Amino acid sequence: MCGIVGYTGEKQALSILLDGLEKLEYRGYDSAGIAVYDESEGTNVIKSKGRLIALRQKVNDRGRLEGKCGIGHTRWATHGIPSEENAHPHYSDDKNVIAVHNGIIENYAELKEKLTKEGYAFYSQTDTEVAVKLIDYYMKKYGQGPLDALSRMMLRVSGSYAIAVMLMEYPGEIFAVRKDSPMIIGVSDGETYLASDIPAILNYTDTVYYVGNCEIAHLKKGSVEFYNIDREAINKTPTKIDWEIESTDRKGYQHFMLKEIHEQPKAVKDTLDSVIKEGKIDYKVLGIQESEIQKTDSVCIVGCGSAYHAGVAIQYVMEDLCRIPVRVELASEFRYRKPVMSSNTLVIVISQSGETADSLAALRMAGKLGYRTHAIVNVYGSTIAREADSVFYTSAGPEIAVATTKAYLTQLIAGYLTAVAFAAVKGTVNEAKTTEYLSELNSIPEKIVSILSDKERIQWFASKYSGASDVFFIGRGTDYAISMEGSLKMKEISYIHSEAYAAGELKHGTISLVEKGTLVVSVVTQPELFDKMISNMSEVKSRGGYVMGLTGKGNYEIEDTADFTVYIPQTDPHFAAALAVVPLQLMGYYISVAKGIDVDKPRNLAKSVTVE
Repeated sequence: MCGIVGYTGEKQALSILLDGLEKLEYRGYDSAGIAVYDESEGTNVIKSKGRLIALRQKVNDRGRLEGKCGIGHTRWATHGIPSEENAHPHYSDDKNVIAVHNGIIENYAELKEKLTKEGYAFYSQTDTEVAVKLIDYYMKKYGQGPLDALSRMMLRVSGSYAIAVMLMEYPGEIFAVRKDSPMIIGVSDGETYLASDIPAILNYTDTVYYVGNCEIAHLKKGSVEFYNIDREAINKTPTKIDWEIESTDRKGYQHFMLKEIHEQPKAVKDTLDSVIKEGKIDYKVLGIQESEIQKTDSVCIVGCGSAYHAGVAIQYVMEDLCRIPVRVELASEFRYRKPVMSSNTLVIVISQSGETADSLAALRMAGKLGYRTHAIVNVYGSTIAREADSVFYTSAGPEIAVATTKAYLTQLIAGYLTAVAFAAVKGTVNEAKTTEYLSELNSIPEKIVSILSDKERIQWFASKYSGASDVFFIGRGTDYAISMEGSLKMKEISYIHSEAYAAGELKHGTISLVEKGTLVVSVVTQPELFDKMISNMSEVKSRGGYVMGLTGKGNYEIEDTADFTVYIPQTDPHFAAALAVVPLQLMGYYISVAKGIDVDKPRNLAKSVTVE
């Protein structure tokens, strides 16, 4: 959620830090700050409440701020209100230790009491200040240097953290530690960079090291050393990131979200091309070997938010094609349950970032219980990818807007490919049908292009309903799953109350919420459920609701019931969600724009939820 950036080298650190923080704005934040070390002045700390523009103004007001080593932070308030005092970096009483922190120190109150008795004073309400002063305490008490102090701190605190530390006694150097919150380090041409996510440093290097759990990193100009919690040196192999630098730029689009909606055809094609080779599935790239598929007798899909919605849609397809039980769980619930599943259950964890806290905890729990785990993630080398038994990387590339679009769609595609692969191996679908399914999947990118070419109609409709106070989405089967995602897009970026309902449940209480003028979006892509959905739409209209229909081209009789209709290209019903979601993304986007909302950074939300 929060963002960290750090640099040490021969260049001026200020512009690198501010540029990195700007690239991390999508993660969500309410305050920001930097610390820059200057040989003549020592370390200067500048912090501000609000957006980065406020921090930039404070830096400009101060005048020249030189130094070739520094750390920066964008904070999302957990302990303590958004304020300059609670903003990072935090520092010890004598500024011997200065640090930034992502995560939550769960036992901070106990530690704060201990440190207060040792004579430490506290100026903020944060758990981070406690961690900083605990490091300072161990530095002074034992006098064994940073590795010892950081190791002792890691053994003493409970919770999750990624912490970057500058020490007065080690000028021009940065130390970093991590537990359950992401941290990466890049080294290039005598420069060393640190960040909580790839986009912050992608302008400077495409080769990174991932800091492992309970590891310490020591950054110097052009080099980095790694240690485990016992202070033993460890070797690491860097990972090359194949994302394009241009992906972190809007490239003329008004918002990242609109740009990323338009990048979906390429993202889907790249994901398909990574697995489909000469018309057949490459099981090595898919991540699951045929022998593992053969012995799998049930699947449990786990995710949060849009990843969970992708799982719901995949469930319908996988059960129908593979004829095995598939369940879908919210990671935040699954991790605290004692699930009863077959020993041959495959647990599939879906996460864009590969760092989602609840999904990571669910993965670890499944592993401890002896279940085989498989990850569908977008970020190479992420924690979930490293800890799962197998992994399928989607090819969405960097996604900057908080509201996911292309990452969600590539998760759907990954699930479809997995379902087809399972069906082929288990023999529930013959070779000819498998080829047909793969061919249909390969047609999806061009069909998305055709939807995007007609987006002006959706923009016009969205402008009419930007003042709505309630919007409901209804569907059956796969269409219910896609309604859930459409509803989430509406509420998270337009701030309009929105709910998704299984259409068959309307008469069980939901329809009492429909009154004159209420917008109800009806998703109708499943031929066998078409007549039932028309009946549901008629029920809504009879109570004064305004119905928007979303269906496949050729189903023109829907216009006898719907007030406004959006058509998508025909496709195999199993895969219709991959097309139907695009108009719903556009509708949420254009309503948000019409309301004047910051589409890419909606209030109270963060891109990657790396804490509970």
